[in-house]
Amino acid sequence: MAKTVLVVGAGYAGLSAAHYTLKHIIPALPNKGEEYSLTLVDPSDKFFARPAAPRAVVSDKLLPNEQCFLDFQSHFKQYGPDKFLFIKGKATALDYTARTVTVTKSSGETETVAYYALIIATGTLSASPLLGLHKDVEFVKDSWKAFQAAVPKAKSIVIAGGGPAGIETAGELGDFLNGKAGLFRSKLENPKCHITVVCADSKILPVLRPAIAAQAEKYLAKVGVTVIKNVRVESVSPEGAGEEDSATGDLSKVTQAAKVKLSNGETVDADIYLPATGLRPNASWLPKELLTEAGYADTNGTTLRVDKAGARVYAIGDVGSYSRGGIMDLLYDAFPVLATNVKRDLLHFASVGDSDGVAAEKATPPGKDRQYKEKLSETQLVPIGRSMGVGALFGWRLPSFMVWVIKGRDYMLSFAPPSVDGSKWAKEIKWSG
Repeated sequence: MAKTVLVVGAGYAGLSAAHYTLKHIIPALPNKGEEYSLTLVDPSDKFFARPAAPRAVVSDKLLPNEQCFLDFQSHFKQYGPDKFLFIKGKATALDYTARTVTVTKSSGETETVAYYALIIATGTLSASPLLGLHKDVEFVKDSWKAFQAAVPKAKSIVIAGGGPAGIETAGELGDFLNGKAGLFRSKLENPKCHITVVCADSKILPVLRPAIAAQAEKYLAKVGVTVIKNVRVESVSPEGAGEEDSATGDLSKVTQAAKVKLSNGETVDADIYLPATGLRPNASWLPKELLTEAGYADTNGTTLRVDKAGARVYAIGDVGSYSRGGIMDLLYDAFPVLATNVKRDLLHFASVGDSDGVAAEKATPPGKDRQYKEKLSETQLVPIGRSMGVGALFGWRLPSFMVWVIKGRDYMLSFAPPSVDGSKWAKEIKWSG
């Protein structure tokens, strides 16, 4: 019976894991891995470059929307139909005792997929459908079209959330709708659209130092954006404004005018209300005992295994509890650890066998695992409009121009193709042990 490596999630983490396993892990197993195949599960049949959403959502003219959605299935044909299977659907349950994942397909049918090894890479979800992949790519496109039709008519926009997604979207909206104040002016007077960012913390961009956050506020002021700090959004009326109807998928509330009640007692009228109050882990399909209190997959912080789920189960990317997340951390720090340890585990179980049940399940590979260590130095890049930005890289503050060069030009879309087509992992990751 074939042994299935099951990857759940087709973002940067999942596609990287799938390509690398097919290129470098399965062929290294006994008999060139003839007994093994890989199955990939995701609700979307296209890759979504989510980091580009703050610009792409504002206007197709700023960033052609089609560039954010990339085909990935054709790039797996190189491995052969007997080695790769894609299931378009959403993982809805994990039984780690039976070692199965329940998938609800896009057709509505349910399928139970048995796995030999499981890689959890389902990422995170945003409060707004504009900034994340809640269903599939067509749903994202529909939400963007609705938003782009409403934006030019808006006279007031309220964004809840002072993190990168909220600040980047505010900057793009301000630049697009209001333009930019002159060189010697600190703020834009009488903007066409009044854009307000509501931040519950004492400063925006909590990862960055106060001086950089303050500079971001100055840049926002130049495109007509006002920041309110130490204030929360308590409620919006009508309820659910800014979000899609989770039951029906209706998008009418995404661009619905709303009254926004703040914790300081004020009420702000908004032609558009956009909730950007942080991401939540897409892990509700996992058993509660495999989750942290914050809802992330409870991941071993050094090996990236999900130890409580038994042998050969891993979590990678933003769904895992092992780091603050981010593309740079994923591709350059976390993924090499996952790749090495998955290969070590599968080679080990291939040598000792797993027909003896409990004994083999408790077996561990000889020698040391490759260990992950999160880099905690200040690193974050935040474009503000099409020509400004703030950020730091490995603790070094970057000038606005460098933020534009690295991220602001295209929101790092150039990072996507090598992960999607597998070329980034053409060479095996080396580790001396």
